[in-house]
Amino acid sequence: MTPQTSDLMAFLMSLKNGIWILGVSSWLFGIADRSIATLSDGYLSALEIVQLFTATFFFVGWLVLKPAKA
Repeated sequence: MTPQTSDLMAFLMSLKNGIWILGVSSWLFGIADRSIATLSDGYLSALEIVQLFTATFFFVGWLVLKPAKA
């Protein structure tokens, strides 16, 4: 493996991890936003609960997609 190839692989791994961390923070913000919106009016509708569970499901799916260390 040449030095250029190893530098490229290191950059791509860093990029993958950066995108993954950005996604985690985005999902956490989205879940917090949905939770506040759901609980702020004092009335829980089925649609709000479904939206919250859907966001949580996709967040857990995103956590499973964490890039492996090479």
